[in-house]
Amino acid sequence: MVYISLPDISERRLVFYLAMEEYVARHINEEECFFMWQSKPTVIFGRNQLIENEVNLEYCKQHGIETYRRKSGGGCVYSDMNNIMFSYIAKDENVNMTFNKYVNLVALVLCKLGVDAKPTGRNDILIDGKKVSGNAFYHVPGRSIVHGTMLYDTDMQNMIGSITPSDAKLVSKGVKSVRQHIALLKDYISISIGDFMAFVRKNLCDREIALSHDDVKKIEEIEKEYLTTEFIFGNNPKYTKNIKGRIENVGDFDIRIELKNNEIKKINMLGDFFIVGDIDKAILSTLKGKQLDRETLVSALPEKLDDTILNLKKEDFINLLVE
Repeated sequence: MVYISLPDISERRLVFYLAMEEYVARHINEEECFFMWQSKPTVIFGRNQLIENEVNLEYCKQHGIETYRRKSGGGCVYSDMNNIMFSYIAKDENVNMTFNKYVNLVALVLCKLGVDAKPTGRNDILIDGKKVSGNAFYHVPGRSIVHGTMLYDTDMQNMIGSITPSDAKLVSKGVKSVRQHIALLKDYISISIGDFMAFVRKNLCDREIALSHDDVKKIEEIEKEYLTTEFIFGNNPKYTKNIKGRIENVGDFDIRIELKNNEIKKINMLGDFFIVGDIDKAILSTLKGKQLDRETLVSALPEKLDDTILNLKKEDFINLLVE
């Protein structure tokens, strides 16, 4: 695996590194690439999440915490300089295979440090049943991109204050409660965060590609999209029906439908589910113009939905829409 390094150690916004992932995916012709990064306090929320549902914007403003949207699915994440972010880019069209390979590689590195780390659930790595790493992924032509957190340490008060979890999730209010479900790596290893990063790099990568200042300028051009109001806040349609629910092992759904005589005129799906295919083509476009009833939905939707949204079964999705 190739480690991708930058020409300097300037402090950059979190979204610079998201843009860097895209640049590497599109311009570095290697089978597997990897890099690590850190950011000042930032909340990053998923592609299909509604910012006001997920982020305590007032708290973030008061505490100088930046807020950005990413292009991968999944839930809301708080990051700061005591937390490490990993980026993995692979020349593979199959996002599921790439994702599973990546989380197992990271878990193996932790095991080499004597930590009993195990991949589990949709996207997590656990230590003693507690979450130490959450990950998300998306696809660009010819490449799969996986990125995730590694909680070496973090400001728990900021993490709790900046993120507004849904009532359906396990994590309840308060630092003490959340702390029971989160593992901090510093409690399980005796090396510094810098030494840990060096260990990860040594065990995952066997050579390096250093980007140039010209590469950085091109990354900064990609970064501009992430900084637009339109991208950060999204463009959600008016709705006459709002369906909220959770499908186990898939995620939370917030579905907004504009109806006329029970016919779907517009539909948008928000949530922390993982998209692995073309949701607009496979799901949303097939529902437009259709009646919102079980019989019509059974006919309109494709039989397999799990190649569009990870682990999603057609029956479960229809049940959510009509019940």
